[in-house]
Amino acid sequence: MSEAGEIAELSETIISAGLRVADEVEVYLAEGSSVSAELKRDIIGEAGASDAWALGIRTIKDGKIGISSTSNPRKWRQCLDAAVASTILATPQEWNGLPGPADLKRKMDVFDSEIEIDISVVCELISGMLEGAKEHTVDVAGGSAGLSTGRVTLANSSSLLYTREKTGVGISLETISGTSTGYEFDNSCFIKDVDPEEVGRQAAFLAAHSVGGTDIQSGAYDVILSPLSVSQLIGAVLLPALNGRNVKAGRSFFADKLGEKCMDEKFSLYDDPFSGPGSTTWDAEGVPTKRLDFVKNGVLECFSYDLKTACRYGEKSTGSAVRGGAGGSPSIGVHNLYIDGPRSDIADERALYTHSLIGAHTANAITGDFSVELSNASWMEGGSYGEPIRSGMLSGNVFEMVDNIGGMSHESRTIGSIILPSVRFNNLQIIGK
Repeated sequence: MSEAGEIAELSETIISAGLRVADEVEVYLAEGSSVSAELKRDIIGEAGASDAWALGIRTIKDGKIGISSTSNPRKWRQCLDAAVASTILATPQEWNGLPGPADLKRKMDVFDSEIEIDISVVCELISGMLEGAKEHTVDVAGGSAGLSTGRVTLANSSSLLYTREKTGVGISLETISGTSTGYEFDNSCFIKDVDPEEVGRQAAFLAAHSVGGTDIQSGAYDVILSPLSVSQLIGAVLLPALNGRNVKAGRSFFADKLGEKCMDEKFSLYDDPFSGPGSTTWDAEGVPTKRLDFVKNGVLECFSYDLKTACRYGEKSTGSAVRGGAGGSPSIGVHNLYIDGPRSDIADERALYTHSLIGAHTANAITGDFSVELSNASWMEGGSYGEPIRSGMLSGNVFEMVDNIGGMSHESRTIGSIILPSVRFNNLQIIGK
């Protein structure tokens, strides 16, 4: 990667040039290295390493915001010109200015100095998964492993200059037994936190256990959704409903419910930017981050905003801006979203358990209605897996579900940027035979 001094100098050069034609300038640089390999069945079919570099420039002129990006640092001037030109088509809006530097003393633990960007390490991770999968009679259909290290730099014409380094490791494995499949994965900033053998064991177990599944009759059942299943519904429905832009546009179920009890008192939902894989002291626009308690003991307490949305509607940014890459515009998101509440042994009493859901992305983000297919479902009692379920559909309403929670498991799992337990819901509608 480039030296920090070189990046700072480039940022200063771009900002200086930009201020000749714009009121404000923002520079967002992302650079990194990665190595990965993919399995074709149980043999490594593809492997490679790459170095990436991306630059995003935002300019603000008379309340009009323009943006452009490039993957070639030598073309920064053309990128700047494109950002300025894009303001011509932009709609003027209220704008309170880019943030200046803040005294951010807290250090985030998202960089692992032990990670080597080396294909041999990737091969060891894959070998671990394959070894774990041997505990069950299955075939490996595919999988992957990868390592990455990167640095993000944010600078603007208000004298802000922040830099953050981050590492990542990700592994996944897919197995098959007859017509049954199993898929498992793990991701972390730290290599010691991923367990390739356990990922392999679980992927193989899911496929092997699902063989010979029985039918389920349509009706109302107590259902336990795994962390993965819950995250799929939360990401499709609750997150959009807490987005300040959707709230102000009237596209949120929560639009007129701030301060009201909207969920079960056993349910709390908060974004903690200081604990988890997405930890950061500043968001994608340089606004200092803070904990946001969206829902506390069932009561809706706040929404999330980035600078643009906050200025447009007379609110304050909540430090919730994120970017998918340097070239993308900032958008409202979360850093480390936690679902919490009283914990108990939710699998002691018989319930239908499902590992994942198919079609959660089709849920109606405004009404909360959904109909999804169960994947790797089985009966569970006394904390143990019972008879597998061949197939079934789960239908309902997310907002009604979170207002009637049967309990949460002791253990939590990180799924992307969401940290959450398994959750038990009572009397959910299952469509079977």
